[in-house]
Amino acid sequence: MSCLIARNKSSLFFIQANQHRPFFLYLPHYAVHEPIAGKPDVVEKYKRKADPSNPHHNPTYAALIESVDDSVGRIRAALARLGLSDQTMIVFTSDNGGLILGKNPPTSNLPLRAGKGSSYDGGVRVPLIVHWPKKAHPGTTVSVPVMSIDLLPTFLDAAKLPPLAVDGQSLVSLLQGKQRFSREALYWHYPHYHPGGATPYGAIRAGDFKLIEWFEDQHVELYNLKSDPGEQRDLSKSDPKRTAALRNNLAVWRRSVGAQMPSPNPNAPAPAQ
Repeated sequence: MSCLIARNKSSLFFIQANQHRPFFLYLPHYAVHEPIAGKPDVVEKYKRKADPSNPHHNPTYAALIESVDDSVGRIRAALARLGLSDQTMIVFTSDNGGLILGKNPPTSNLPLRAGKGSSYDGGVRVPLIVHWPKKAHPGTTVSVPVMSIDLLPTFLDAAKLPPLAVDGQSLVSLLQGKQRFSREALYWHYPHYHPGGATPYGAIRAGDFKLIEWFEDQHVELYNLKSDPGEQRDLSKSDPKRTAALRNNLAVWRRSVGAQMPSPNPNAPAPAQ
């Protein structure tokens, strides 16, 4: 199997060169990302369409999205031209929620709370679109929460290769509509600060519930993402039993993986009085 991490033009050459053998192509687009700058003619097109009452009304950001769409289109056209479309799984996803900082944020994650760098779903919930002809049913939606750590096991399973001892689970059964997928919980560990304002935290999602533990002062928040996707109603006080159980499970998981916890910086200036 041939592998490549590429930009768009080199990825097209790679597909052409490897059309007669199995290959894996990872194409990380820079867009959409700061600096927010699109093709001038495409920006002008979206300026004419912009509706200030719509949370998504930044024409330059829209131009960046169109450029990504064009790039994906070139990949799919190359696969079709070479007769590889029906043999190829395409996965389109992102690494974080949209950036919403500044006086005029370039996008919106509504109705989700917050954005890039945050522990709330506006920061961690991302698109995941899978095109797998004759295997995954087109036009279907799966509501089971999954993570990017599930992609490697999925690729190995789809290619009928031996599994590896890695985090994550294969999503093949979900993609094929068999729903044979069981996982106790999803976990996050972020012992850092983020320019977007996020402070160190850990989180666990089990079923519809997500608990966030803030490492600076150890307070927790609990949300029912099914009834409250915008994470506006903290249930940690009204549901203490669930809060304690999830917090304990999060601590057990951290110990099991040897997660490093943040510690106070002895050289940090004293807070202003």
